[in-house]
Amino acid sequence: MLQVIGVGFGRTGTLSLRTALERLEFGPCHHMAALFEDPAQIGLWREVAETGTPDWDRVYDGYRATVDWPGAAYWRDLTRHYPDAKVILTVRDPECWYQSARATIFQSHNADFDGAPPEVAAMRDVARRIVWEGVLGGRIDEDHAIRTFNEHNEAVRREIGAGRLLKFEAAHGWEPLCAFLDVPVPDEPYPRSNDRAAFAATLKERLGNTAAPS
Repeated sequence: MLQVIGVGFGRTGTLSLRTALERLEFGPCHHMAALFEDPAQIGLWREVAETGTPDWDRVYDGYRATVDWPGAAYWRDLTRHYPDAKVILTVRDPECWYQSARATIFQSHNADFDGAPPEVAAMRDVARRIVWEGVLGGRIDEDHAIRTFNEHNEAVRREIGAGRLLKFEAAHGWEPLCAFLDVPVPDEPYPRSNDRAAFAATLKERLGNTAAPS
């Protein structure tokens, strides 16, 4: 059963938050990367995209937390289905978010998947349905993407009660996160994961060293 629901868009420090939550024993934590790590997840999320009436307990069987897409696309459903779960909205400056997304996840949407393992192409199809067509409405131009980003964050802040919601930036470090989750602060730096270079290297590896965006 989910205890923590991350509702921020990808490229707002979600992979670092995943690492942090698992360090704080709120793991396993779901993330888009889980679709690469466990191909069975692809079928579950394809069903979510196709039916619109998912069995969330089945989708998240074995998980204690979720961050990033695809889960963030269904934040209203998830926060209703798991009413006791705490909610974390990862945020960053909208312009910085767009530049980071354009250089990474938006590029991956246009990468050459010829020769990639079949599960990678299947994962991209799920992402296309849920993120590109669903969340972003098929558009990744700057004005539209930033407006969608801002409207999403405003809706979360408006609809989730203040006592249940943490607005969080990776630069804030452990203290506000641990206070929100009522756990001790680890004696180690807050995780820093998945910068642009790391994202490009990971994508190239997953594409089977076929062409990937630089």
